[in-house]
Parts: sequence; C-alpha cells; structure tokens
Amino acid sequence: MFSDPYAHAIALIAGLLVGSFLNVLIVRLPRNESVVGGRSRCTTCRKTIAWYDNIPVISFIALKGRCRHCRSPISIRYLIVELISGGIAVALVAHFGFSLLALWMYVFLAILLVITLVDWSHQIIPDVLSLGGIVLGWTGAVVCLPVSLPDSLIGAFAGGGVLYGVGKVYKIIRKAEGMGGGDVKLMGMIGAFLGWQMVFPVLLIASFFGAAYGIYLLIRGESSQTPVAFGSFLAPAAAVVLIFGAELWRGYMGFFLR
Repeated sequence: MFSDPYAHAIALIAGLLVGSFLNVLIVRLPRNESVVGGRSRCTTCRKTIAWYDNIPVISFIALKGRCRHCRSPISIRYLIVELISGGIAVALVAHFGFSLLALWMYVFLAILLVITLVDWSHQIIPDVLSLGGIVLGWTGAVVCLPVSLPDSLIGAFAGGGVLYGVGKVYKIIRKAEGMGGGDVKLMGMIGAFLGWQMVFPVLLIASFFGAAYGIYLLIRGESSQTPVAFGSFLAPAAAVVLIFGAELWRGYMGFFLR
C-alpha cells in the first residue's frame, strides 16, 4: 500500500483534471465533435466558458452550479465525473504507487466511465473508445497488466464473440435486434483488459444489473420492449470484476470444480 500523502495529492489533482476532459468526451463524442479543438461553451446560452470557470470542482462550487452568464443550471454530472475520476486516481496510486499498472487500470476505468454515461444517454458506444480500448488492453497485457497476451487476445475475441452469438440467437427467436455492435466491441475491450477468464463474471453481473433495471421499468409501467443500453451495465460490471476479479474467479471455479 502506497501511503505518501504528496503522491495522493498529485493523483487527486491529475484525476480531477482528467475528469474534466472526460466530461468533454461525454458531451462531444456523441455529436462527432472534436475533443481537442474548440473552447467549452454553455449548453444553454452558448457563451464561451472562461478558464477560471472551468477549474474542476472549484468552479462548480464557486458558481453554485450555474452558468456565470445566463445562470442556467449546470448538470451535476460534471462534478460527479470529476470526483469519481479523482477518487479512482487516488485509490489506484494508494494501492499500486506511480506505476504503469496504475496508469493502465485508470485508463480502463476512465473509458468505462465515459462509455457508461454516453451509452445511457444516447445508446451508442463510440468505436474510438471500444476499439481503441482493445488495442490498449493488448498493449497492457505486454507491458504491465496481470493478464498474459494470449489470455488477452482470447478474451477480446471470446468476449465479443459470445455477445455477438447471444445477439444472433435473440434476433432469430424474437425477430428483433437484441445486441448492438457497440456492445459486442465493448465486450471485446473488456476481454482484452481482463482476459477470457473474466468474460463470464462480467456478463453475469451485467445481466443481473440489467434484470434489476428491467424489473424497475416494469414496476413503473414501462413496456418489456423498452430499449435498454446494455453497455451501461457491461461497463460497471467490468469495473466490479476488475476490483474483485480474483475472488470471483476463485468462487465460481470452486463452485464448478467441487
């Protein structure tokens, strides 16, 4: 356990700053806008946001969650994403120190966070995140991740392949699309980072999350045909498996081999 308070402070600041960029990705990727060019603007009055109004967490609190120009409310999501990003960075540095492993895990969790919110709001998963994530997973397997390259390669194809197969079976039975291509590619990325061994636990936990949400929709009187963004369940499930993967693997292997 890495307990240097200065390291934690640096990790927090870096995580908050990256969290601000993650908010840019969440807003701009679904619109196919550049994520590196152009100043941020208020979504209501379209006024350019000054740099001093774009300081993570501090600006939100100072402005009391409202645009300086038109006083329209600023979504609390911006603050939450920044805080989650900062918290993830601190937790990883506290456990692994400043290392490539901490960096790769942070990138993985940051991508999952963006995918969760984009898919939930727009029911799309940008290829730049999922396909780029597959490459990052394979690269990480070579340089730092506790997953061998063969396990990472198999994991990407197994994860995507299983979900592709499930979607095809669903389409044959229900005569409707049951799994989007974005979900397939996301599961490929998850398999690349976690290895083929973790594909089943991720799918199991995501299915549990999805079923719970489906029950909630039915209680609210929604139709059973209401579209559900499955990627927004896959991504949090992958985060759970990343954190508790070893225990989950031992648990279900022990169950099947006893």
